[in-house]
Amino acid sequence: MPHLLVGVLLVLACVGGALWWTTSAQGRVPVLAVTRPLSVGHVLERTDVREVEISAADTVATVPAEQATTVFGRPMATSLGPGALLTPDSVGPAAIPAAGHAIVAVALKPGQFPLEVAAGSPTLVVVTAPSSPSGASVAPESGQTWPATVTGLVKAESDQTTVISLQLVGDAALALAQVPVGQVSLVMLAGGER
Repeated sequence: MPHLLVGVLLVLACVGGALWWTTSAQGRVPVLAVTRPLSVGHVLERTDVREVEISAADTVATVPAEQATTVFGRPMATSLGPGALLTPDSVGPAAIPAAGHAIVAVALKPGQFPLEVAAGSPTLVVVTAPSSPSGASVAPESGQTWPATVTGLVKAESDQTTVISLQLVGDAALALAQVPVGQVSLVMLAGGER
């Protein structure tokens, strides 16, 4: 009797699993996702994207896999990280900097930014104290912070410097540009924090 009960439960579990599998697979559509970090202005190529299947509402903007040829050869309007879904607004004229914002580049060494920082990461820019005291400076004071978004990053081939492009409010970008090299650190924030 116990073996019969276990057999019936096993059959019911298999039927339930099969039903769940088929209903979860329905409504999935093939769309394009980014395979590697892409910066603004990069001309999109076939190797930059891959096809993924998602189940999403009709209001979610994506590029269907069958329309891939419409985006190849076009420049990126925004920076995207690996795994991000490509949207129609992702390609075309540059969408950054946003109105009232500016982009500034900072050269950072290992230890001045988290390794997980990628295009699109929300960050907090922190002005740090100089390594050696010097005369009067027009740079912002140590401890000054500004919210920023990473728009791109490139590792230098000759040394361990990484150049990170940051989008900030216009005045903050001008102030950050005046900070001496070596006196900036980035703190990576959770998705919606500022």
